[in-house]
Amino acid sequence: MQTKDGLKEIAYGRWEGKTPEAVNREFHDDYVRWLADPGWNAPTGGERGIDVARRSSLVIQEIEQTCSVGNVLVVSHKATTRIMLCNLIGIDVGRFRDRIHMPVASLSIVEMAVHGPLLHMIGDRSYLREQLRRRVGT
Repeated sequence: MQTKDGLKEIAYGRWEGKTPEAVNREFHDDYVRWLADPGWNAPTGGERGIDVARRSSLVIQEIEQTCSVGNVLVVSHKATTRIMLCNLIGIDVGRFRDRIHMPVASLSIVEMAVHGPLLHMIGDRSYLREQLRRRVGT
């Protein structure tokens, strides 16, 4: 197992630990800009989606170079995973919140195919017992 900083969760800066309602009250203009395009607008003191895409893509490149055969499990956080998937399959990174639904504790499978990344599965939680699938937040 290896830990890579490029896979850490997006930095929400001064918004960390706050509800969306509190963020909207305290940082209204930044919040509105971030809602419109989180790819190019960062949370106050935080990180833009494009920056997460850049740092996570370096990890993916390293994996491709060092693990050309076999399967690799990449574990990350919800926003970072959605951003990585957008970046890999050609979806505007600024749309990560409204183009990809990613339940917590879910699995996605991407094959690094001859013609580029091929998405086989996204957001699957079938491996969890039914009771846990209902209890795990989205």
